[in-house]
Amino acid sequence: MKVAAVLVLCGTLFCQAYSNGLDSCQGRCGASLDNRYTCQCNAHCESFGDCCKDYYTLCKDAATSCAGRCGEQYNSQNPCHCNSLCSQYNNCCSDYSQLCDSSGSATDAEIRAVSETLYTLDSNKASASQLKIDPQALVADSQTSSQNDLSPSRLFSYLDEGTLFSRPTYAAFLALLDNYKRMTGTTESFTSQQLAEQDTFLKETMSNTQVGKELFAFLYTKGYYRSEAEFIQDLKNMWFGLYSRYNGKMDSSGFEHIFAGEIKGGKVSGFHNWIQFYLLEKKGELNYYSHSFNGPWTSYPDVLGMQFMWDGYYKQVGSAIIGCSPEFDFALYSLCYITRPGKQCRLSVGGKELIIQTYTWENSSYGDGKKFIGSAYPASP
Repeated sequence: MKVAAVLVLCGTLFCQAYSNGLDSCQGRCGASLDNRYTCQCNAHCESFGDCCKDYYTLCKDAATSCAGRCGEQYNSQNPCHCNSLCSQYNNCCSDYSQLCDSSGSATDAEIRAVSETLYTLDSNKASASQLKIDPQALVADSQTSSQNDLSPSRLFSYLDEGTLFSRPTYAAFLALLDNYKRMTGTTESFTSQQLAEQDTFLKETMSNTQVGKELFAFLYTKGYYRSEAEFIQDLKNMWFGLYSRYNGKMDSSGFEHIFAGEIKGGKVSGFHNWIQFYLLEKKGELNYYSHSFNGPWTSYPDVLGMQFMWDGYYKQVGSAIIGCSPEFDFALYSLCYITRPGKQCRLSVGGKELIIQTYTWENSSYGDGKKFIGSAYPASP
């Protein structure tokens, strides 16, 4: 409708509504210059003196809050944002988590408390009679790159395989380790049996143990998941979903990188699991050189930062939680990745602090922009 036509109708409610639309910022905050309107609603209007009367109320004050803005499209002129990607770019408005984020939140104290509970519930961890290690040489951080074999004996001197490996969670974990090609740049693919093995592992570790049930209960009560089915499916996506680390090939996943280990750029990448270490050392494919830190724990689980050679490829520091069950290992990394993605996660294990560092995989995603696990490992003893 032309402005002339509006003038004819002045005095009516229609004229009033149309006029208000031309001089209001309702729904227009951050919009580019539009000469159809009598005033503007972007940052430039302050310089040109043509801001609408409600610009400061609707666009300046409101622009720093997510009230009424949850899920909006990105607008570069807004000082903060209220969509699902703002957390990744650290540009959410201060009230985003309160008003918009349905993914849940947990305090550092709550994370420490639940990690202590998970530790108490880990009935499948190795006992001192079931597992014996010989750490031998301790080296300074400055020596970890020297590639000197300072330990004449194996790290693992004894493991009661008959007892531990017959337990359902261990058996399910072991079934996964031969499903991967360690060289990045080599496309991974899974048979129907191997996909079923992933489901079995998630069922045995997360659905059929007290550790897994406690982890879900915590994440559920904190608002991260609405059902166990959603929880399990998300774990499958974040851990087993494939992405490319090299040359565009679908060659990696969080599980492969952290638990099985990979070779990239002529060196070992990932590899933060004690069971895989034990198996490869037993086969003669892995040679333990030394360790650069040893946790304060006097029983299992313990933490070591190890230097080793894996069939010709060196790992400068491969940290791992030693002697824990597969469900405990998987639960701690999952807890930290879900609640503290891409950050350090401070846990309490047996009354002592354990820091887990997690990394998100930024080059691809699943679902509604969710990020795969890039890595997770003990950052300190």
